[in-house]
Parts: sequence; C-alpha cells; structure tokens
Amino acid sequence: MHGGGTGLAPIDAPVLRGRFLHNEPMSKHVSWRAGGPAQRAYIPADLDDLRLLLQAIPQEEPVHMTGLGSNLLVRDGGVRGVVVLLHGTLKRLALESRSFGIPVASAESGETGLIYAETGVASPKIARFAANHDLAGAEFLAGIPGTLGGALAMNAGCYGDDTWSHVAQVLTVNRQGELNERTPEEYMLGYRHVALKSGAEEWFVAGWLRFARGDGGAARARIKELLQKRIDTQPLSQPNAGSVFRNPPGDFAARLIESCGLKGLRIGNAQVSEKHANFIVNLGGATAADIEAVIEKVEETVEARTNVRLIREVRIIGERK
Repeated sequence: MHGGGTGLAPIDAPVLRGRFLHNEPMSKHVSWRAGGPAQRAYIPADLDDLRLLLQAIPQEEPVHMTGLGSNLLVRDGGVRGVVVLLHGTLKRLALESRSFGIPVASAESGETGLIYAETGVASPKIARFAANHDLAGAEFLAGIPGTLGGALAMNAGCYGDDTWSHVAQVLTVNRQGELNERTPEEYMLGYRHVALKSGAEEWFVAGWLRFARGDGGAARARIKELLQKRIDTQPLSQPNAGSVFRNPPGDFAARLIESCGLKGLRIGNAQVSEKHANFIVNLGGATAADIEAVIEKVEETVEARTNVRLIREVRIIGERK
C-alpha cells in the first residue's frame, strides 16, 4: 500500500520493486532547480516494474514521466498524481541487429547501423556510443541536454538535425502496462512536435535509431566541437531548461527576444540570460512563479513589438501556489 499521507488512493501493488518518494521536491529533479513537490514520485526498478506500476495506479490519477527534467517546469504548488523518474532506470544501450525495412543487401553490407536505447539514457551518451561504434550522424545528440524520452516526445534537435530523422521504430507503454512497437508513420511529426495519430495515451520507453557507418574519430571530434560551441554560447553554469521557445519559421526566438531589449530581464531570481536570450536562468532561489512570469513577460513583449507569438518549447505542469 503506497498512499503515504498524500490524500491519494493507495496503490496496492506488493509486487513493485521500485521506490516511492512522497511529497518529493521536484526542484531536485528538474534542471531549473525550482518548483513544488510531487504528491508521489516513483523510481522503477526496470521496464517490467514500470509496467506493473502503471497497471496499479488508479485510472483517475495523473501520471507524468520525466527523465532529466531538462525541459520541464513544475509550478510551486506541486504536481498531483505520480511522477515517474526514468533517468537511471531505463538505461539499456546496445547495438541492434534488426533491419526494420532496410533492404537486406544494404543491411548486410554494413552501410547502416542500428542502436537500441531505452528512454532514460541521456542523449549525449547515445552520441558518444554511436561515435565509439563508428556510426556517423548522431553527433547532434550531444547538444541535447535531456534523455532520449524527452528527445522523442518533442522531436528535439539542434545543429541542423532532429531525433525523428533517425528513428526506425519506438517502443511505448500505455496506462494498462501494455507494450507496443510503433513506426514513425504512426505519428504526426513536426518541428518540436510529436503526436500519435490515434490519440492514445502512451509513453516512449525505448527507440531504435538508425545511423550511417562512418569515421568514429571524426564523429568524436565533431562532438567535441559541438560541446565547445554550447559552452561558448549557452549559460551552462546556471540552472536553465535549454531553449524556452521554438524558433519561428525563418527566424530565431533569441534574435526576436534580444531585439526587444529583453536580455537581462529579471523577475525575482529568474532572468533572461545575458549570454543567450532564449534561455531563462535561475540566479539562485528562483521560484517556478518567477520563471513563469519571465516566460509570460517575454511572450507578451515580443508579440506586442514584433507581432510574433512565440511558442513554448518547455512544458509546465502542476498547480500555482
């Protein structure tokens, strides 16, 4: 029984092998280092344990999956339901021999390679793994600060490439704990947008990513170059959630924000980064409300001055305090 004084219905699943955390501060699990508690958080032991958890959670109770929390803001009033912490749990990473529709001759000649990764694996780790196995094209993943789960959910990308350009197939789980293998054709895919055409509620738990055979040394050098570019242009020394807004067609969110004189805009201890205008940083002790207020102020100002409505890349969940 796992109610834990949260006011939620108990989860009666004696077979669960993972760990419940009650009223867990989500500031410990998101890269902004701000926000309220989860009524209950759960760290699954493995994929089978996650499936058992989903079967046991009452249907009316919200479920949120999170990896490194690098694209997430939890409001100060906290989040109702169960937050499942996947980073460090779904961490299998391996070369895969399945071909997924690649012509046999091509697969046998070794022109492509396939990586199987569970969604708790950090994207930069996949980039390094690919390079170390002489696969080319995964280098851009080194510039994505979250896990594969987040990258799949929002078609994360940078440096001219994106996640779903390399997806051969994905593995998902639903509220009943059932696993489904799905192809890219089953999704509506766009810029920072992914949605299952059927509209069913499912979460990514693994993916098969296809990359070309290449020069591992050159790939490692490219990763090093991209990481240096991140260090030079992004405020990595301060808690942030990466790009806050999507780039509008034919333009850059950072350019628009900067053109409106918003670099350095501060509310409480949240600030539009002086280094990169599409980043909002926690100067120390910022509340989620501070961060959300900066987001809203940027949206309003940019729309008023440029007639462009910025679309958020970050996800905001939970209750206001």
